[in-house]
Amino acid sequence: MINAIIADDEPAVANIIRYFIKKEKLPISIVGTACNGKEALELLKNNKVNLVFLDIIMPFMDGFKVIENAPDNNYIVITAYDSFEYAQRALRLGAKDILLKPIEYKQLLQSITRAVGWKFTDNDTLNDILEYININYAEKIDLQKLSSEFYVSPSHVSRLFKKFMGVTTVEYIHEVRIKQAINMLDKGKYSIKEVAEITGYDSLNNFYKKFKTHTGTTPALYMQTHK
Repeated sequence: MINAIIADDEPAVANIIRYFIKKEKLPISIVGTACNGKEALELLKNNKVNLVFLDIIMPFMDGFKVIENAPDNNYIVITAYDSFEYAQRALRLGAKDILLKPIEYKQLLQSITRAVGWKFTDNDTLNDILEYININYAEKIDLQKLSSEFYVSPSHVSRLFKKFMGVTTVEYIHEVRIKQAINMLDKGKYSIKEVAEITGYDSLNNFYKKFKTHTGTTPALYMQTHK
């Protein structure tokens, strides 16, 4: 589990990050929130933190000062200002990534993986498997394939998923595929059949079945209601 704090004087930002973490079941625990730079430093002193979502413009102390005073952290800077100067300064101070408001889930997930990699659990083997699945979700992946790729038994892979993710390996693979499918449907560039194929489903019927299981609706109805 990744321990994180959110430092932003806009409560809505913390709410949307919490919403995405809960909705997508990301293994991130928000151990504290701060509405100014001084509070952020206190949280960093008193908690073991792996990740910091940090606004730049805050009362009493800005985000740059927070990074300067506690440089040994993984910072994702979140700002409403699309400023090259801000970005350059934040990156020079060691920020791992910069997110522009309003926050979108896909960009948030990309920033998290840039900041902390796939260290979503305390088990390195499982972290490697998660990364593999999220990169290769369009390919045929099953327990035997994962077992062969990572030199562990299929039963060991199953136990890791149950222990750390709370789902079976197959369920997790479908979760990743359906999330990618939703992203593609939202873009409106692909037909349902194309999305099914791109996300690793060789059967449209199976794609419909898994999509409904994970979203409660069919791909066709989803497209109609999200135009």
